[in-house]
This record gives sequence, structure tokens and C-alpha cells, in this order.
Amino acid sequence: TKTKAADLVIELSQTHKAKPDLTNLVFGTVFSDHMLTIEWTSNGGWQKPHIKPFGNLSFHPACSAMHYAVQLFEGMKAYRDTDDKVRLFRPMLNMNRMAKSAERACLPAFDRAELVECIRRLVQVDREWVPQSDSASLYIRPTFLGTEPSLGVKKPSRALLYVILSPVGSYFSTGAKSVSLWADSKYIRAWRGGTGDCKMGGNYGASIYAQYEAVDYGCQQVLWLYGDDHQITEVGTMNMFLFWNNENGEEELATPPLDGIILPGITRQSILELTRKWGEFKVCERYLTMADLRCALEENRVKEMFGSGTACVVSPVGRILYQGENLHIPCQEGFPQLASRLMKELTDIQVRSHPTGHRHQFNVYSTLVQRNVIPPVCGQ
Repeated sequence: TKTKAADLVIELSQTHKAKPDLTNLVFGTVFSDHMLTIEWTSNGGWQKPHIKPFGNLSFHPACSAMHYAVQLFEGMKAYRDTDDKVRLFRPMLNMNRMAKSAERACLPAFDRAELVECIRRLVQVDREWVPQSDSASLYIRPTFLGTEPSLGVKKPSRALLYVILSPVGSYFSTGAKSVSLWADSKYIRAWRGGTGDCKMGGNYGASIYAQYEAVDYGCQQVLWLYGDDHQITEVGTMNMFLFWNNENGEEELATPPLDGIILPGITRQSILELTRKWGEFKVCERYLTMADLRCALEENRVKEMFGSGTACVVSPVGRILYQGENLHIPCQEGFPQLASRLMKELTDIQVRSHPTGHRHQFNVYSTLVQRNVIPPVCGQ
């Protein structure tokens, strides 16, 4: 059986938490009043989805997610626009990526459209948690766990899919300033044949140690390298873009290709689509090495470098520590021109009623809720 939003059972919380101060909000530390849970068993299939008061979960001590990392998650956002509508940004792309991660983790398939509808209903219930701010949003964290109650290394016979909501501001403490990176081949984020192109918790947990070492070197994030030629792959938990004049003298926006070790980011895809629509410079998915970057810097061919992701949207890079040398990226102070333009275009699509970007040229949002139009949700 498949998940059906029509079977959704809603239990509204009798108490409501105070909304946080958005000016000092630490990413992912405050959560809304409700959550969505859907259970699955190999015998009974998907059970009825439930929206219920936010609370702790209970697991068997032998739960496979705890022992063997049979687990994955997604990161999405809901935005309140200038007409007070609440929107999701390209939710089906998240569902497609989540389905791919689930297959790799041997977790059960789910109906992507039905899950989006369940998430829509959850956001509708907690719509007052969507910040009224251009710089803040409601982060949506779908999570999928194997809850097999045994220590056997196998496909789980039980699973839990749940979704929680968290109002968020800027992801980095630096705000709009550029970030510094530590580039070292000592640690590897992902490898071919692995799970680097899936959004699994283990990918992130294994990166924390390197992140702290980067801080010890005076940097904020890790620039992940791969292979003997030190290919540039990702920036912290973000996809990476380099805006430069390439070896042939062409103005080019380049990002590493999706070859199995790069996470297919929704913001990454949106940036590629937007810039290709502009048609103002070459847009390329290609391999880039630290030697390429160092040579380009020596020849003053680098214009900008930035990371992209759901949490930060666009984050400029100002400095890279590599082999004991500080490589300074142009426009270190403030927001560089292309990064700033992309941030504005994407923000316009996400939070403006009539965005100046490509509103009608590709489907980048779904209308969820409009105040005084959709009636209040009642228990079912």
C-alpha cells in the first residue's frame, strides 16, 4: 500500500510554543508545534500518515538506523511571500532525490506526490511558524529511518518517515560575509561507488572531525578534494561554483559534474538553469583541480567562487588554505557581483509575489497556503 494524504489523521497541539526572535536564531535549534509521522512495515505497507504535536520518538534498542546508519534526510524550505502566501521551493526535486537515497539505503519506496501533499498539510497547520522576513524561512526536514528491531545487517522490515519544521535565519554566523576554506586531501567526503550522491546522515557525521580540524587552521569550512590530482568537489555541506575566465579565455561558470560523488543539489540545479537562461557566459559542469584554481589565480582569471545549498542559498568564498598557502579569492569583502545577483534572483522567486526572475519559465515553486483562503485545519 502507498502513502495517501487523503487518509491523514490530524491531532492538533493543545499548547503553542512562543515564536523565536529571528535576529539571534541558531540554525536548526527551534522547532514548530507539530510533526508528520508515517510508519511502514513489510507486512502491512504504509500506514496512515499522522500530523501530531511535536515530541520525542521511541525506538527499539536494536533499531537498524542506530546501528547501521540505515537513515537519510532531506532539506527543504517554505517561504512567506509579499502577498502572505506560503511557498515551497521545487519540492518534487527533493522528493526525487529522497527516493534515490531511499533506494540506496534499502528503505521502501514511497509516493512522492502524496508525501508532498502531506508536507503541504503540515506546513498549513504550522503556517504561523513561517517567518515574515526576506532573510528567514521555515526549514523542512523530512527524515527516513530503518526501525528494524534486530541486529541483523539486512533490509529493514520496519521504517519510519517523519517531517519536522524549524524556523531559520542565516546558516553561517558570518551572515553575508565570505567564508574561508581548508583544502586538504587528508580526508575524503565521498568516493565513486559510495553514497556521496545521496543525502544520508553518515555522509555528514563523518565530516564533523575534518570540520573541527579546519577551524583549528583558522578556517570555517572544508573544501573537499578527491583523487591524486586534488579535484575540487564540495564546500562544507554545499555544492561549489567557480566563476572565471577558463583556459581558453572564455568567461565561464563551472561546477563539478554529477559523477556519483557530488550531491545533486536543488539550488545547484536552479543556478545552472538560471544562468543558462541568461545566456551571458558559458555554463559548464566540468572537473576542476586545485592546480587549475591556483594557476587561474596567478593569472588573475578568477572572478568569484561560492557554495550553494538549501540552508545558505549562496555563500561566497574569500580564502582557501591549501598546502600552507592562503589563496585569496577576489571580492573577499562583501557579496561578489554574480553571487549577489543569484541570491537576489532566487530570493525573488522564493519570497516575492511577482519575482523579477524567471517565474513563468520553469516551475520553481508551489503555492501552499494563502491566508483567509484555505480554512483552518480541524482534527480528522
